[in-house]
Amino acid sequence: MINGKSVLALITARGGSKGLPGKNTLNLGGKPLLAWTIEAAKQSEYVDRLILSSEDEKIIKVAKDLGCEVPFVRPSHLSKDETTTIDVIAHALKALPETYNYLVLLQPTSPLRLANDIDNCLMRCFEQKAPAAVSVTEVEKSPYLMYQITKEHRMSPVIQNESHTYRRQELPKVYALNGAIYVAQVKWFLKNKDFLSPETVACLMPMNRSVDIDTENDLDWANFLLKK
Repeated sequence: MINGKSVLALITARGGSKGLPGKNTLNLGGKPLLAWTIEAAKQSEYVDRLILSSEDEKIIKVAKDLGCEVPFVRPSHLSKDETTTIDVIAHALKALPETYNYLVLLQPTSPLRLANDIDNCLMRCFEQKAPAAVSVTEVEKSPYLMYQITKEHRMSPVIQNESHTYRRQELPKVYALNGAIYVAQVKWFLKNKDFLSPETVACLMPMNRSVDIDTENDLDWANFLLKK
C-alpha cells in the first residue's frame, strides 16, 4: 500500500513473440527473463498483489514456480498480434473480484528495472496527485538531429531547429518512454483507457536500466550489462 491506497502489479506476457520466439522464458543472467520482473515486483515496498496475465502454459508455469500469482488464463482472443496492452489490462482488472486504487503495469521485456524504480514511480504519481506516471529515459540520439527523406531524396528535419544548433550538448534534453513502468489510478485508467495524458508525470530511469528486449541483440546487450 502507498499511504493507505492499495496497489496491484500486473505482468503481461504472451507466448507468441515473433521477433524473439519464447523471449519471456529465455535465459538472462542465469534465470528466465520473466524472473527479473517478478523479483523486482516482489521486492517493492508498495505493491500489495502481483499477478500475471498470459495464455501460454510454459510462461504460466515459470511464473507460478517463481511465486507469482496467476488467477486466470488469458483468453485466446486477447493473445493475438493485434491485441492491445490496454485491452489486456482492462480484462485483468475486470476478471478480479477485488478492486485496487493503483495499477502498475510491468512488462517482462524490461528486466533491469529495480524495485526502487517501481516505488519511485508510484511515489511520484501519489505525491504529485497525478492520475498516471510512466518511466522514461533520456534519448541517446536527439530527434533534433534526425531527418526524413522526401520522394525527391531531399533532407527534411523531423523537428525544425530554428536556432540551427547542431552540437548535441547545446540541444534540449529529450526523453522517451522506456517501457519499464506504467502507473495509473485504476478508476482513471478504466475511464481513459490509457496511461498517457497531459496530466501524466514522468519518472526518470538511467539508460543502463532501460533496456527493452525485442530482439536477440537486445538480449545480448542486457547480458553484457549484467556481466559488467
